[in-house]
Amino acid sequence: MSRHELPAGLDEPVFSEPWQAEAFAMVVALHERGLFTWAEWAERLSAEVKKPDAAVDGSDYYERWLAALERLLAEKGFAGQDEVDSLAAAWERAAHATPHGMPILLENDPRRASIS
Repeated sequence: MSRHELPAGLDEPVFSEPWQAEAFAMVVALHERGLFTWAEWAERLSAEVKKPDAAVDGSDYYERWLAALERLLAEKGFAGQDEVDSLAAAWERAAHATPHGMPILLENDPRRASIS
């Protein structure tokens, strides 16, 4: 096998959406900066994945990943739920205000000017 060939079953993408890769990278980067230990992260992620409303097939794994990150950041005092919700809403508004094909920038949030 050449180094460019993947074993059977490994030719599928690890992430089905770009945001999933970004969420993964965020956790790794925050861990590397010492914001939390890997054991703390694993504990929070495990708790999220085991919740009764989690998808049995694991299709919501990265939604659980984000929920675990939000919870851990709130517990550590880095970002409260209100802050996370407010920023998520701003990104949503920015996405709706951004013309198709253009990069979504937080500056595109129509309410941003009135908040600042």
